[in-house]
Amino acid sequence: MAGLKWDYHTHTIYSKHHHGKGTVEENVRAAEEKGLKEVAISDHGPSHLMYGLETDRLSRLEEEIRRARQAHPGIRVFLSVEANIINRDGSLDIPPQLWDRFDFVMAGYHYGAFSQSPGHDLWVHARNLFFHTFRTTTKGMRIENTELVLRALYKNDIKILTHPGDKAEIDLVEVARACRERGTWMEINNSHPFLSARGIALAAREDVRFVIGSDAHQPHRVGNYANALARIQASGIDPGLVVNLIG
Repeated sequence: MAGLKWDYHTHTIYSKHHHGKGTVEENVRAAEEKGLKEVAISDHGPSHLMYGLETDRLSRLEEEIRRARQAHPGIRVFLSVEANIINRDGSLDIPPQLWDRFDFVMAGYHYGAFSQSPGHDLWVHARNLFFHTFRTTTKGMRIENTELVLRALYKNDIKILTHPGDKAEIDLVEVARACRERGTWMEINNSHPFLSARGIALAAREDVRFVIGSDAHQPHRVGNYANALARIQASGIDPGLVVNLIG
């Protein structure tokens, strides 16, 4: 039976308005109890109006990570961030002076994140929300979304592209090709239906690597992977392409 080695996509109360419900200690303890070897705390990037990590709290978060590492020597604990893909120049919403304070950076597209061009961003979000709700899109919209993601991938060292295609339709083949070239893993998100089984199969043709992320917002969901595993099995890909899957 397949199992999960580690979970790099977990949220805590450090996301604004307690978007995540657990503390660092609670998430780490939950990961350890499920037998994971590694876990990352990856709250939302600061440009998200509702859920962004308040950067003035980063020092406190780092201290909680340090304490969790001391209290749980049997599991590796990383400090990450789920940065927002929104800037048209490809830059992420992590200030340069903060980048090195994270062990690695993940990134994804989210509604509610705004750059220095809020009018344009609002238009992009509105169109994508319409697609997400009614499952309809346009060729131009798909191209614009794809270019937004590609610029971010080629400009930044992104370890994981989170839930690609979830909130904005993209050309998965082009994005998978870029992820392979950049060494970025494409996430199969356990809490969202993307990557879908069809998307996994399409991306796998580009010899990209995948990673399962629980996207846990409550401690008891840390390390959950059953939904993602079902889509992997339905896709027919070699499970060895999923870097954190055992068996």
